[in-house]
Amino acid sequence: MKNIKEMISYIIFGVLTTLVNIVCYAVLAKFFNIDYKIATSIAWLISVIFAFVTNKIFVFNSKDMGFKVLVKELLSFLFFRLLSYGIDLGMMIVLVEWIAMDDMLAKILANIVVVIINFFASKFLIFKSVQQSK
Repeated sequence: MKNIKEMISYIIFGVLTTLVNIVCYAVLAKFFNIDYKIATSIAWLISVIFAFVTNKIFVFNSKDMGFKVLVKELLSFLFFRLLSYGIDLGMMIVLVEWIAMDDMLAKILANIVVVIINFFASKFLIFKSVQQSK
């Protein structure tokens, strides 16, 4: 039951993270006329911070707020998010350019892989110390 609750929470906060990303991008690009590449980068960073906080507190119930724990979890979280960005981009290149797959289908498949990797990385590597102590 706990694993199902975690997965549902992860999906809900994943959708909210996506909304944060899109809204931040729209505000920066459309209202402040910031270049789309810069707006995308800022929106990604804000959404990753939002995802870290919500995953830590609401999804994986990591209550340790000590400085060393926070830094370790945040750096691990950022590392895996950058890794998943690379996987996403790499899959898009392989599927679209090399295999000639429809880009929207490729994006959906890449995102499924990324979501699965991010969930397991968060559960077993990033926020594991709290999970093991319970």
